[in-house]
Amino acid sequence: LRDALAPGSAPVFLGREAGAPRFALALADWPDAPKDTADGSDDMTAPQHPDLPQGDVFVDLRRIMAGLSPRDAGAAATGRAVLEWHRRHGFCANCGTRTQPAQAGWLRKCPACNRTHFPHIEPVAIMLVTHGNSVLVGRSPGWRAGMYSLLAGFIEPGETVEAAVRREVFEETGVQIGAVRYLASQPWPFPASLMIGCHGTAIGREITMDPVEIEDALWLTREQLMQVFAGNHSDIQPAREGSIAHFLLRNWLADRLD
Repeated sequence: LRDALAPGSAPVFLGREAGAPRFALALADWPDAPKDTADGSDDMTAPQHPDLPQGDVFVDLRRIMAGLSPRDAGAAATGRAVLEWHRRHGFCANCGTRTQPAQAGWLRKCPACNRTHFPHIEPVAIMLVTHGNSVLVGRSPGWRAGMYSLLAGFIEPGETVEAAVRREVFEETGVQIGAVRYLASQPWPFPASLMIGCHGTAIGREITMDPVEIEDALWLTREQLMQVFAGNHSDIQPAREGSIAHFLLRNWLADRLD
């Protein structure tokens, strides 16, 4: 596949396994290359690269993440995130000169002003918002039909995680949040997010939805969420398996958050 590599792409060193080095490499687009979507939910294609053996195909990482081992999932997420950073950040933010990859793909150097650029991470707060026996879920336009997940949003400069939780929930649904606590995190390399999972206790239940922010929001009781995960709910499908939203909802349902 040497001739199929993306022009100017740099291999990213992921580490060693069984004494052998492992790298992530970016391929150039080809006519049937998979296209990234807002959520990856509806892309069920499995295109084959013309230079690969018959039967070796490409699938969206979000589709298969839950079936990978922790090691493979971590390696795939790392490679995807760093390669995407290289693709999007080829020029120096200080002087505009094209930068060069260095340190086995883990930074870029500017030959003109000598600035060093490191892969960036975009922190995102994702909120398990509860009120008594109910949890708040919503959906964004472009998601597969019926899929609901936890509310989430980017943390702004100068903002604490707790403040971001309260602000995002209020902006999207009008629901006010009291106590906030950290639960878990997950790297989400689409393209470079770090999902910071928090539990927020709602002060009230009234929803005043902002249609610009989300398409719908509603409260689900534990009993209704149990139907959702069992595949027995007529209108709602769960957050995608392998995501932190799926993990938090399942653990809340099983009362395993503490």
